[in-house]
Amino acid sequence: MSDVTKTIQKWHASFKKGTDFDSWGQLVEAIDEYQILARQLQKEVQSANSSDFTEDQKKTLGKCATCLEMRSASLQCTQSSEDFKLEDLKKLEPIIKNILTYNKGFPFDVQPVPLRKILAPGEEENLELEDEEEEGVTAGVGSPESFPSGVPAVQGTLLPRLPSEPGMTLLTIKIEKIGLKDAGQCIDPYITVSVKDLNGVDLNPVQDTPVATRKEDTYIHFSMDVEIQKHLEELSKGAAIFFEFKHYKPKKKFTSTKCFAFMEMDEIKPGPIVIELYKKPTDFKRKKLHLLTKKPLYLHLQQTLHKD
Repeated sequence: MSDVTKTIQKWHASFKKGTDFDSWGQLVEAIDEYQILARQLQKEVQSANSSDFTEDQKKTLGKCATCLEMRSASLQCTQSSEDFKLEDLKKLEPIIKNILTYNKGFPFDVQPVPLRKILAPGEEENLELEDEEEEGVTAGVGSPESFPSGVPAVQGTLLPRLPSEPGMTLLTIKIEKIGLKDAGQCIDPYITVSVKDLNGVDLNPVQDTPVATRKEDTYIHFSMDVEIQKHLEELSKGAAIFFEFKHYKPKKKFTSTKCFAFMEMDEIKPGPIVIELYKKPTDFKRKKLHLLTKKPLYLHLQQTLHKD
């Protein structure tokens, strides 16, 4: 069996797993599976070195990824104007399963997610050296305005709150705003939220906020709730919640991590909290931390604890 056949089989199995969860009402698991598969398809579409699929097949895979994101958004009850139903999504199964031979029209009028390269923090560093210099010169204070829509993270991948359990505590974090000296220059900004142990291993599904709705002066406003996908009592000692601020760089055509912040377990308490911003690359082990700026600019959060 060829590698490409194995890949397609894995995609099909993931799709079937997600739709099964969906039909059973296990929405958190379904959303997680849909988002994982959407990212895998997007990665294949964006791979310049891949010759396994034709350009038309890549476009079809990209449209499948868009539909997965649309169904995921519908399940999250976001303010989506259209509800993408499970029975519609199931029409993609024969397309994914037979992508190498599929030659019919796509059943939905959707577009592939725009091609945007997402690099690991280490890869970004070299590409961004000249950009950093430019940012230092051109950084300005932004006036209040909306951000452009129609970008990959516009709907985000936020998950619903877990069911409550007696004696267990859930945490909702409202991301209010982030302070940056060049807030007005950031395109399509969003924040990736993850929970890591001391070794940097994920303890929760990673979530992306939708693209920020407003920028004003030195602030980008989010006003978005993030539901931590584990009871606090189940998180390991030394765990931390990370917030990576990302934005799109049109000159380089990739999404970049600009800075990050984190909150440790002893900082979890009801009410507002302001946390410091650190220079990239994101250090999930928290060993080499360098403040982003000496100016009083921070990430502003509001915490709510839920306990039965």
